[in-house]
Amino acid sequence: MRKDGNADCYWSRPESRTWTVMLLLGTCLLYCARVTMPICAVAMSSHFEWDKKQSGIVLSSFFWGYCLTQIVGGHLSDRIGGEKVLLLSASAWGFITAITPLLTYVSSAHLIFMTASRFLMGLLQGVYFPALASLFSQKVRESERAFTCSTVGTGSQFGTLVIGGAGSLLLDWYGWESVFYFSGFLTLLWVYCMCKYLLNEKELIIPFEYLAKGLSLSKRTKVPWKRLFKKAPIWAVIVAQLSTGSTFFTLLSWLPTFFKETFPESKGWVFNVVPWLVAILTSLFSGFLSDHLISQGYRTITVRKFMQVIGSGVSSLFALCLGQTSSFCKAIVFASASVGLQTFNHSGISVNVQDLAPSCAGLLFGVGNTGGALLGVVCVYLAGHLIETTGSWISVFNLVATVNIIGLCTFLIFGEAQRVDTVSAYIDL
Repeated sequence: MRKDGNADCYWSRPESRTWTVMLLLGTCLLYCARVTMPICAVAMSSHFEWDKKQSGIVLSSFFWGYCLTQIVGGHLSDRIGGEKVLLLSASAWGFITAITPLLTYVSSAHLIFMTASRFLMGLLQGVYFPALASLFSQKVRESERAFTCSTVGTGSQFGTLVIGGAGSLLLDWYGWESVFYFSGFLTLLWVYCMCKYLLNEKELIIPFEYLAKGLSLSKRTKVPWKRLFKKAPIWAVIVAQLSTGSTFFTLLSWLPTFFKETFPESKGWVFNVVPWLVAILTSLFSGFLSDHLISQGYRTITVRKFMQVIGSGVSSLFALCLGQTSSFCKAIVFASASVGLQTFNHSGISVNVQDLAPSCAGLLFGVGNTGGALLGVVCVYLAGHLIETTGSWISVFNLVATVNIIGLCTFLIFGEAQRVDTVSAYIDL
């Protein structure tokens, strides 16, 4: 039950299961759409004669758009409901994905149009995870939050797995355009099912005045923003989220190219599928383990930090190993371990935002994700520059490990789990 005594706002067990499954599918489709470009990067670079720097521009342009709508999306979700924001954004990004191949016929300036398309995709997808954080803080009981977050979070790996497998086959059989069509139309189908079966007509109607009111940062809000952002635990989770987000984006963008160039004889479906299949299992396990440890009496912050040590620290060790190996089998093992263990972040910093400030979890998550997206732009482009300059992938994985360790150390030193978005919480601190 919430501290204000309102227990009716939480989903019932059957509702929670249904929403969890549907949101898992939504996250899956979000990543299907997001990873279409990395999957098709090699084929498109060959078709349009892009070099590594130009490919880096297209891949990183997603994050320029992604960073611009995080905070607005989180705040809007806190005000009008995360489920409404999710559906609005999904319907738009599904449509954009489906028509992306058609943009190449509009003009010969393919680099400009594809960059613009990815930028717009980033704008539309930027609101998704802050909306989820807001929705979970309002609808999911604290005792079930880590498992729910980690389960829905598996959608990112499951989506990468689906598009890695199906996308690789479509790419070989029908060309890169078919990958975009596949992802876009499935997203639109998901939006239709959500609207038809989970939301009633009144919930789908969002008056313009209500939308404008939700976007405004009212001075009458009960959240003490100035005092909130003076708290070290808030900045600790933001810095950690910034680090893990940017390194995940870097691996997501460049791993397909790494395997394609380092092991040219290897099958695409192997390196595009196996790491994400492992990640699904590790994500589910991390959520179960986190909630179990807390139920056994371990301090919440101790559990959050333990999860983060695995998610940022141990995963970085395997990333470093990946850069040193010349064996395809070992590379698959190291990549799977690195990507899989990163999912422990779902039960670490991702839930910690909700521990600290459930009343504005969406906005705070948006702040952290904005930083992660901005650093993601730098890291994704810098990775392309390092590869082009040095001709070696080792520097890329060194970059990933360094950024991860900085975020981890900050969280270990300053991270807390007690609530800081209420007046009483400040007295406790």
